[in-house]
Amino acid sequence: MIGYVTLGVKDMERAKAYWSELLSDLGASVLFDMGRIAMIGKSMEEPMIAVCVPYNEEECHPGNGNMVAINPGSREMVDKLYAKALELGGSDEGEPGERIADVFYGGYFRDPDGNKAVFFRMGPES
Repeated sequence: MIGYVTLGVKDMERAKAYWSELLSDLGASVLFDMGRIAMIGKSMEEPMIAVCVPYNEEECHPGNGNMVAINPGSREMVDKLYAKALELGGSDEGEPGERIADVFYGGYFRDPDGNKAVFFRMGPES
């Protein structure tokens, strides 16, 4: 149902490098780049992340309460991608762990522009 989520950024080259490298383990890459906006994902038919310089050319601001949630398929991948997010220059917002026993496992981080995201897994590890 969701086509894409847009994240405002200050530095397009840094944002494209960060998100495309972070999500490369999931098969994602920059699908197209129009200069002020770029779409990152596996295909145009699946949900994507767009990074962009705000259209009004004013300073970007992470939304209070806004967050991108990405399901990489397993708790192991949550741990791996959370660590990778920090290695690539992101900051910690909550180490991977169970938030609701056997229901929700997640690791929270912010990208270099302050946008909040989580890698998560619903349900017990199978």
